[in-house]
Amino acid sequence: MTLRFLLFAAAIVLGGWLIARLIRTLRFSLKSKVVLITGGSRGLGLVMARQICDAGGQVVLIARDAAELSRAKSDLAAHGGEVLTVPCDLLDPAQIKSAVQQAIERFSKIDIVINNAGIIQVGPLDHMQREDFEPTMLVHFWAPYHLIRQVVPDMRKHGGGRIVNISSIGGKIGVPHLAPYCASKFALTGFSDSIRAELARDNIYVTTVAPGMMRTGSHVNAQFKGKHDAEFAWFAVSSGMPLVSMKAERAARKILAACRRGQSSLTLTFAARAMIVGNAIVPNLTGSVMKLVNWFLPKPGDSHGDESESGWESKLRNGTPPWLTRLADRASERNNETPRQNAA
Repeated sequence: MTLRFLLFAAAIVLGGWLIARLIRTLRFSLKSKVVLITGGSRGLGLVMARQICDAGGQVVLIARDAAELSRAKSDLAAHGGEVLTVPCDLLDPAQIKSAVQQAIERFSKIDIVINNAGIIQVGPLDHMQREDFEPTMLVHFWAPYHLIRQVVPDMRKHGGGRIVNISSIGGKIGVPHLAPYCASKFALTGFSDSIRAELARDNIYVTTVAPGMMRTGSHVNAQFKGKHDAEFAWFAVSSGMPLVSMKAERAARKILAACRRGQSSLTLTFAARAMIVGNAIVPNLTGSVMKLVNWFLPKPGDSHGDESESGWESKLRNGTPPWLTRLADRASERNNETPRQNAA
């Protein structure tokens, strides 16, 4: 009798939770919502902007490169929706404050903030200096911090909102040759998870997204140290592998659906979920696997490896067979990631 009662009570609680989640999703449409996206001029940010415009939303794109923003705005013209582009260096809190003010002056409110901007530095720890860690911390942690501090009062005034922080599997599990990236993404994950409960009482729902590999095309804009071509090769190939990486359009749909639901967290790709579960259950085994992975990654190079090069520079040297990166390269062309597009 007691067991039946407990099962019945559990079913009632679960059913109530599912119904509440469904109602929250249906009530929160993207239509007419004002969505501010950092790093929205290319890659995943641009893909999400397209889908938001298709749904009748209004987008504010924040990025540093004015040429990229101009191309993104032209791209979005075919998708409807009103678009505001704001050149902004996320390393500067004053520019973040100004960007938020411009968005509110234009649209009177901000319903959703998506902290998507990111920089990727790939290479052995031997070649990484403090100067490599500082920009990633500024972009991945401090920029979301300053942006959230700016928008929360406005969201409270309008009765709530959504905040989506795009972290990474590298914000859950340390990955070799990605130390600056992982350190900063761990900081973002911790911050995002910790503010969730506090802001929920104001009807502001925070979603922490931990994607695995995605085919956004960003491999050509990543920065590489050490043996540049070899580092680019493993990263670019991983970014485009069909069974390991996820298409950017599918990832964007899942992220926006989680945003609408006010979902607490979202992990993308089966491989990423498996790694997180494995790390939680058998962390020592996961650590051993990462050590094994590191054995197959390129060894440190000479003093030239201390210099940072973009993936595009390595690609132009034709060091990697094109067929290995074909899917990732197509994403670069499609999502405004290719430097030659911005030079045109």
